[in-house]
Amino acid sequence: MVLITTAMGFYLASPGNFNWMLLINTLLGTGLLASAAAALNQYAEREYDARMPRTAKRPIPSGEISSRKAVIFGGVAAILGIIYLAHAVNFITSLIGAITLISYIDVYTPLKRVTSLNTLIGAIPGALPPLMGWTAVTGNQGVLAPEAWSLVAILFFWQLPHFLAIAWIYRDDYSNAGFEMISKGEKGAVNTGQSALLYCLALVPSAISPYLLGISGSLYLFGAFLLSVYFLLLSFRFSKEMTLESARSLFYYSLLYLPLLLGLMIWDRTI
Repeated sequence: MVLITTAMGFYLASPGNFNWMLLINTLLGTGLLASAAAALNQYAEREYDARMPRTAKRPIPSGEISSRKAVIFGGVAAILGIIYLAHAVNFITSLIGAITLISYIDVYTPLKRVTSLNTLIGAIPGALPPLMGWTAVTGNQGVLAPEAWSLVAILFFWQLPHFLAIAWIYRDDYSNAGFEMISKGEKGAVNTGQSALLYCLALVPSAISPYLLGISGSLYLFGAFLLSVYFLLLSFRFSKEMTLESARSLFYYSLLYLPLLLGLMIWDRTI
């Protein structure tokens, strides 16, 4: 999903002459950073992953890969990714990539054991890949482009109900592993359900913002509104029922929502 959203930012920022080589370079560098983030995150959480059935079979806790190899791979991939983006794309895209990696590994990951706000904070680095794709095309001036930030907003608010559904489904596992999740405690159900509903509500104007900013047309507006309203209805049901069934419905729809929304953007541009 990181590479898809990066490519989407690149595509929407591109003028008539699409630079395929620049896109490939952007995705290669971004892919290296994403690989580094995955390896270093799993290293940092290896002890906690071993306590949860859902993550116990990951390469490090299962013993398939040693901690030392994971750190070396993650460190090398991070350095190569930052340098490659700076050399083959531009400095600002490399800088955003470095900020994304550092905030994910050094801020979000440790906060999972400190505060239930970790999901909200972790959604920030998770939402930055489309901005990297945008600045790969536009350079420094693209950092402040409202069109780019509309994509960031969509990804930010989409992540939250997605991960809140996961937090509710696996709330016991997270609690046993020592993670401070919003689903924990007596008010866990209320907090999780209300938060999912709030973020889905915020997603509706975010999803239609590309139309308001002129980067998508009426076809996208109609489809994005319908997709987002249905997401909102599922989150409302989840907030009222707080069952595994409603959580899974919200989670599975979230997996469909983003590809469908991005596909609509592409379709709208091609007609």
